[in-house]
Amino acid sequence: MRDAALNAATAARRAVLDEFSEPRQTPISEDLRDHGFRRAIGVGLGAYLVARICVLAGAAVRAAQTVVDTRSDLAEGVPGTEPEPSPLSVIVQVLTSWDGRWYLEVVRNGYPDAIPPDITYFQLEARAAFFPVYPWLVRAVDVVLPGGDTFAALFTNFVLGAISVVLVGLIARRLFTVSVAARAMTIYAIFPGSFVLSFAYAEAAFIVLAALCLLFIIEERWLLAGLAAAVATGTRPNGVALVAACAVASVLAIRRRRDWSSLLAVVLSPIGFVGFQLYVDAQAGERGAWFRIQREAWSEGTSFGKTAVSNTFSFLGSPLASTADALTAVSLVTLLAMLYCLWKRHLPLPLVAFCAVVIALMLIPETVTARPRFIFTAFPLFIAVAAWWPEPTPDPDHHRASWDRSGWDLTLVLSGAGLAALTGLYAVFGAIP
Repeated sequence: MRDAALNAATAARRAVLDEFSEPRQTPISEDLRDHGFRRAIGVGLGAYLVARICVLAGAAVRAAQTVVDTRSDLAEGVPGTEPEPSPLSVIVQVLTSWDGRWYLEVVRNGYPDAIPPDITYFQLEARAAFFPVYPWLVRAVDVVLPGGDTFAALFTNFVLGAISVVLVGLIARRLFTVSVAARAMTIYAIFPGSFVLSFAYAEAAFIVLAALCLLFIIEERWLLAGLAAAVATGTRPNGVALVAACAVASVLAIRRRRDWSSLLAVVLSPIGFVGFQLYVDAQAGERGAWFRIQREAWSEGTSFGKTAVSNTFSFLGSPLASTADALTAVSLVTLLAMLYCLWKRHLPLPLVAFCAVVIALMLIPETVTARPRFIFTAFPLFIAVAAWWPEPTPDPDHHRASWDRSGWDLTLVLSGAGLAALTGLYAVFGAIP
């Protein structure tokens, strides 16, 4: 009798979530005061710290290689050999490499007042391709904290990464249970793509703002959702996914309750993206400057998924030929598994719309395609995985219960190993992130 009532209540709650017709009635503060949820946050933050150690381990591989090679060159008297670097300095170089170099250029020099014709990746004016919210935030932190802009960039992301873990857990708790929230935070923190939370990249700032926006959408706080989206769309190009999330939420709110105030979120959401385009155009003195840089410096054409499929088949034909192809194939398989979990455990439609646009923007480009860091920004997928995973409850079939637990442990071990390996791969420039 009790089980039947519980199942009925669960089914009713699922219907509410699927249709996104009513927000959760209990205030967020009640979740934060719940001791069970606080323990879940502790689990999530513990996983986050372990994951940061995995990133440092991957970067340390590069540091060890660099120190050993330098010692060898100095011993052999190779001309032009630089003095032996400290391992810490090499690790910092790893964490500020790739896109991190460009964000730090924006921090130090702002945006260029002119962009050369036929610009290439090697010209510093190409920094205008990178959105401003993260570098401006780093500038502000650098004013307050000692240690320089590099320390400010890495410290900012460390703090934002921890906040993002908690926000992912809070969204999961609003939609499901404390145990789902704990699993969501854990798998989110340890996922290989979470290396971006330790690098000088903008993903940490974007995910914090996007999570706030989606949380406000769930709570139907339209002004706050719109403001969070407005800042988030000035953080990364795929921030436009929040415009879709706000639009879907507004359509549902208007259709079901004639809540026209929901349009406020839709109107505010693209301000960051549009404002950045206007700002760069004004700085450079030309229209469409950002799009030209993307086209010329980064050869960002469109393939609509063809590149991802082609790279995957190349990997299947010759698995050891290209680490980039292997990374694409593994990313696609992981994405398909996560989408299966999303199909089995439905999330509210605005969150689904957000994930759909993030995934589409990942697959559309002709150059860099499916990557762990792009999947990582579709963070509601981790909530779907956590909700799909079987609850660790006593089971009369001991072997099944044991397999469920072993499967979860294996997933975490593989994710941690993948995080360290991926960091090392990017550190030695073995593939494009």
